[in-house]
Amino acid sequence: MQLPFPEIEMPSDEALEKGRLLFAGETTFLKGVVAMDGLPPADRLEVCFAGRSNVGKSSLINALTGRKGLARASNTPGRTQEINFFTAGELYVVDLPGYGFANAPVAVVAKWQALLKNYLQGRPTLRRVFVLIDARHGAKAVDEEIMTLLDRAAVTFQVVMTKVDKVKGDALDASMAATRAAMAKHPAAYPELILTSSEKGEGIAALRAVIASIEA
Repeated sequence: MQLPFPEIEMPSDEALEKGRLLFAGETTFLKGVVAMDGLPPADRLEVCFAGRSNVGKSSLINALTGRKGLARASNTPGRTQEINFFTAGELYVVDLPGYGFANAPVAVVAKWQALLKNYLQGRPTLRRVFVLIDARHGAKAVDEEIMTLLDRAAVTFQVVMTKVDKVKGDALDASMAATRAAMAKHPAAYPELILTSSEKGEGIAALRAVIASIEA
């Protein structure tokens, strides 16, 4: 029986090469944004990465681009407090602030969570949000809050499970089952999962291909 939200099949050689070429060129940091009026012009397609604090967004962006220090990774939840824009060819790649627990003052957390929501609801060139879920834990209530927001904004999101090298067997199956159950409630969910490990490189080529295939 075909599972709902199956793991993505390996893209074709042509699609993989298109993804490789997209990120083979220089990916550069454009700017960090702390308010909506600081957003760059909406003059190209963009994709963004969202997830709980410390889920591995920065590490994943670094793995995608092959540049270790491009996005700043931290072991401190809540370190990323800006919307960080990067350019890859004619594409914006966007690293969002982590949601959920953050080691920062309540007022600071509230400010950047509001910025995150305003961005997701109001960016006309945003074509897909990659919602990162830690494979060790599966989807949580705070992830579903973002999924609901994306439903309302009619922005397609695709779940990327991170750190799959840290969990195996029944534990991974249980995490994926919980994640699928959460996704089933949300009409904006793209019907395929991508499993990744930034540390081991698993799923990175497939994710590049998926990003390169997104069109206006």
